[in-house]
Amino acid sequence: MKPLRTAQDLAINGALPAFEQPLHVGRPNMGSREAFIKHVSDIFERRWLSNNGPMVQELEQRVADLHGVKHCVAMCNGTVALEIAIRALGLEGEVIVPSYTFIATAHALHWQAITPVFADIDPHTHNLDPAAVRRMITPRTTGIIGVHLWGRGAPVDELQMIADEHGLKLMFDAAHAFGCSYKGKMIGNFGSCEVLSFHATKFFNTFEGGAVVTNDDALAEAMRLMRNFGFSGFDRVIHPGTNGKMIEVAAAMGLVNLKDIESVIAVNRHNHEAYHKGLSGIPGISLLTYDDAEHNNYQYVVMEVGDKCPVSRDWIIEALHAENILARKYFWPGCHNMQPYRELYPHAGLLLPNTQHVADRIVVLPTGTTMDTEIVHSVTSVISVLINDRL
Repeated sequence: MKPLRTAQDLAINGALPAFEQPLHVGRPNMGSREAFIKHVSDIFERRWLSNNGPMVQELEQRVADLHGVKHCVAMCNGTVALEIAIRALGLEGEVIVPSYTFIATAHALHWQAITPVFADIDPHTHNLDPAAVRRMITPRTTGIIGVHLWGRGAPVDELQMIADEHGLKLMFDAAHAFGCSYKGKMIGNFGSCEVLSFHATKFFNTFEGGAVVTNDDALAEAMRLMRNFGFSGFDRVIHPGTNGKMIEVAAAMGLVNLKDIESVIAVNRHNHEAYHKGLSGIPGISLLTYDDAEHNNYQYVVMEVGDKCPVSRDWIIEALHAENILARKYFWPGCHNMQPYRELYPHAGLLLPNTQHVADRIVVLPTGTTMDTEIVHSVTSVISVLINDRL
């Protein structure tokens, strides 16, 4: 192999294209400015800013229709939505979750004095491994939270079977899975409920926001009470609660972005196809794929750096950053290696070999409506030059 040169060395020699503006992972997709301003004008006219306004109600109905569910309960953000769903389900004791997920999945439990028990993932799907879930069940286990990572459905059927066998509640963190399906059925219809994130970096955003979708009437009613301090009418509190409401201006952004959702999917898909073409044949590099038989949002371009790659994942990210391509490690080093879990459960990693394997190899690449296939081609050319220069 050749001596390892830096990205700067290659740039000076003209081998790499230059990006004057940084390319970000999760740069917001934004709909029509004019349509949003019109919605804001309507908000000013009504002077209805919060407390289950008409735009929140309309957004809830449209999201419920899109996912084919009975109820969508909009919230101020996805983390609060997780916390309220967990509390509404009556989870306590221990709840099994993947470690390879965003830290909010674990924090939403720990914040409520519930112990997150980390189960390993399938190294091919990056989702929970049902066999690993079974191994982590104890007499204190009350539930399972599956995660539809990268928008690809978790093993819903197997997890539901385990939950039924052991009398456990099952819910899903569907933060990545807005507009996605599993075995032909839209995400949102699985477990007791599923939690969506509408954060600015997500495929679909409301500036900041989230929701719980469910087909359970009683659960939806409880969560509607819980997001508004337990109020049922004026001066009548009938349930413990907090302030988890979505505001009207956030819902306005969501309504605008919903109108452009199909065009955003089309851009994401074209970008993903361009990445797949551009990265094919590069030693040790593979790209996570999506099932064309399912609805996908193609939000994430997930590159895995394998053993045959002549350079490490971390070196690739450092070199890409030097070229203003702000690729990301995702969910590294795993929730079990972050605080407070690293100190609370110092030996958890012994049962999570696949989690560690995947976390050490993943690179998430920029995509979204601020990019096109030409930019993607430039990014894949940089990766190709960086790796082939090492051969």
